[in-house]
Amino acid sequence: MRRRLRIFTWHVHGNYLWYLSLAAHDFYLPIAADRTDGYGGRGATFPFGTNVHDVPIEQVRDCEFDCLLFQSRRHFDRDQYEILTSEQRMLPRIYLEHDPPQEHPTDTLHWAQDPEMLLVHVTPFNALMWNNGVTPTRIVDHGVMVPSDVRYRGHKPRGVVVINNLSTRGRRLGVDVFEEVRRHVPLDLVGMSAEDLDGIGEIKPPDLPEFIADYRFLFNPIRYTSLGLAVIEAMTIGLPIVGLATTEMVTAIENGVSGFVETDIGKLIARMRQLLNDPPLARQLGEGARRKALARFSVQRFVNDWEQIFAEVAVNQRSVGLGPRETVNDPLVEAHATSTP
Repeated sequence: MRRRLRIFTWHVHGNYLWYLSLAAHDFYLPIAADRTDGYGGRGATFPFGTNVHDVPIEQVRDCEFDCLLFQSRRHFDRDQYEILTSEQRMLPRIYLEHDPPQEHPTDTLHWAQDPEMLLVHVTPFNALMWNNGVTPTRIVDHGVMVPSDVRYRGHKPRGVVVINNLSTRGRRLGVDVFEEVRRHVPLDLVGMSAEDLDGIGEIKPPDLPEFIADYRFLFNPIRYTSLGLAVIEAMTIGLPIVGLATTEMVTAIENGVSGFVETDIGKLIARMRQLLNDPPLARQLGEGARRKALARFSVQRFVNDWEQIFAEVAVNQRSVGLGPRETVNDPLVEAHATSTP
């Protein structure tokens, strides 16, 4: 039996928050009139369960929480002092870091410096590259969940790229790589503002696995970021992956087994053409990608890792005046997944 916690966080990374909310705790999200910069509450994009609650920003100070979960520098450096009471700011704190350092790739000191906090990284690569300083760190590898009846079909002789706002995110996200490859290989871009690059546009995340299942492969042109959840979701349904041999991608994709990763763009183009011309090879690599995803990126393992972290937070509870909370068994992800609005 584990203590059920009231966790205050911001809506920063919708897909990740959706998977995180499969843990058997209550999550409270601030909501403001402009609904920007983490203040959009639950929103309408993801099928959050009944354990995810909107809190009007002006009521946050009146609420009782057991833990604070930060996910952006702005919320950590500034917003917590504007919307939380001093007593709330004394609660156990976790900083969830979604990205590798954006400044110097090896020497950047993370801003969440506190030996009483916990800094959680989403990939081993991120943890390696950050200078974590005095803050204890933990790695929770990604976990994803896709509809059980969606599998790779691959009959469309095109590749698919899934990135939000690619047109404005520059070289780090590989907009130049995408445009170069697209001159040689048929590619469709999916994501917010994809129309700016003559792409298809946004597909709601719960519908994305079914949509991309028709494509021959998924191409990830990103130079430097965390391992994208869209890549892992594509692996889980059996798409072969083609991408740059950088960051955590080199541990997720094995050449000739689950796809192809290279740092030479010309070689990547040749590999994509090979997959377009050889559907049986694409299917074989997709099966390898699915095996890897199921072994490494299980959503139940992900939830269990977070449950362990939250259990440690509960043990180290430093707040005062909070009444007893109900206890719960370990989460049943399948049951929670059907609890949608």
